[in-house]
Amino acid sequence: IKIDKVFSSVLERANKTAEIAIKASEIENLHSNGKLIYEKDQRLNERDYGDLVGLNKAETADKFGKKQVHIWRRSYDTPPPNGESLKDVVDRVSPYYIKNIKPFLIDKKNVLIAAHGNSLRAIMIEIGLYKPEQISSIELPTGSPLCIDFNNGKFNKHYYLN
Repeated sequence: IKIDKVFSSVLERANKTAEIAIKASEIENLHSNGKLIYEKDQRLNERDYGDLVGLNKAETADKFGKKQVHIWRRSYDTPPPNGESLKDVVDRVSPYYIKNIKPFLIDKKNVLIAAHGNSLRAIMIEIGLYKPEQISSIELPTGSPLCIDFNNGKFNKHYYLN
């Protein structure tokens, strides 16, 4: 697959993922002076878990209770204390997608988006792949690229590469 543009969050793990994907696909059209060219933007960053950052699941459950932690993790619009809900992530990612990524798709270009589970879920909602009430149950496999085909800038079909 020829990639015309790479988009990534500013977080290191997404940047490394982009570099690994490009290297594995042996694409050369994105290199300049040996460096990968891509657009990094914090609006593609992972969800901010606020006061839960730095706590593992067990510590979080001990502090706030399992039921509450489950609500924060799986609810669409209930944020953890001082953090973002998935709805907040959609509100952050959608305008970026519309302004920066969608024009490439309308122009029939191929893009690679290296981001995070929740920012990718936000894009899936924006393009109509899933509805907000469905997205919390969607598991995104690590290391399996999701290909999404568009026709005239509209979602057509999707599949995972093995």
